[in-house]
Amino acid sequence: MEFKHISVLFDETLDSLNIKDGGVYVDGTLGGGGHSRGILERAKNVRLIGIDRDIEAIGAASERLSEFGENVTLVNNNFSNIKQILNELNVDKIDGAVLDLGVSSYQLDNAKRGFSYMHDARLDMRMNPSDELSAYEVVNSYNEEELTKIFYEYGEEKWSKRVAEFIVEKRKIKPVETTLELVDIIKAAIPKKVRVEGSHPAKRIFQAIRIEVNNELGILKQTVSDIVDVLKPGGRISVITFHSLEDRIIKKAFLDLAMGCVCPKSFPVCVCNRQPIVKIISKKPILPTSKEENENPRSKSAKLRVAEKL
Repeated sequence: MEFKHISVLFDETLDSLNIKDGGVYVDGTLGGGGHSRGILERAKNVRLIGIDRDIEAIGAASERLSEFGENVTLVNNNFSNIKQILNELNVDKIDGAVLDLGVSSYQLDNAKRGFSYMHDARLDMRMNPSDELSAYEVVNSYNEEELTKIFYEYGEEKWSKRVAEFIVEKRKIKPVETTLELVDIIKAAIPKKVRVEGSHPAKRIFQAIRIEVNNELGILKQTVSDIVDVLKPGGRISVITFHSLEDRIIKKAFLDLAMGCVCPKSFPVCVCNRQPIVKIISKKPILPTSKEENENPRSKSAKLRVAEKL
């Protein structure tokens, strides 16, 4: 199947980066190459470094961006390794970076990847198919307490303990092997009368497992700090999140980097000498327009936050 992904907040993201001629930009979540192509088309002689842990994304973007030749470097890696990647490419500083977090439309729609609660497939959910930990291992080897914890913390699911209990009971008979087997267990665990109107009962649990499998939240804060380290003064970092947990981490990371003096108010003068590293460009997150939400329902929960290196 073709690697298709509609880039969310496309114009808003490109505008936020202040793309300039001859600049060096990193797309840390390459996907189908939508944001990357937009960056390359916005100015002359731009260098684009595209990173994705999914080798299928690298292949698709390689074709889509082929006309830009040597201006494009694609790297099959995790954006959390940004400093190492740039070091290996002999790139000292960059003019901007974009992260479009979460799972791509292609990964959701490609049933065999096991991300979706709408298609039947073996439990997988690995963004990098060569990673060891998959959804199958999480569901079948984590104990009840561990499952409850990730469902509650990463899925914000009120029925976490009950879902974990049902999974553990079910796998005593046989392993839970497919996405729809897991959906049936979740549906049995969450009473019908309390299910949220219009929301699939498995949505939060699948989100939680995906985050655990790919360590999506664990790498975020340090990655933001590392990207800011390699930005030139005036360079920008633009991050698109899709759920409150991600957004909270990005918001706090930006606020921490934007903070100046942290001395107690009782001190007559500053002794910490702490200086802000960034200024926050988006005091409130930038949201999709109602037109975009209608055209691409997956954009509804998207939030864009932007910071600039001082």
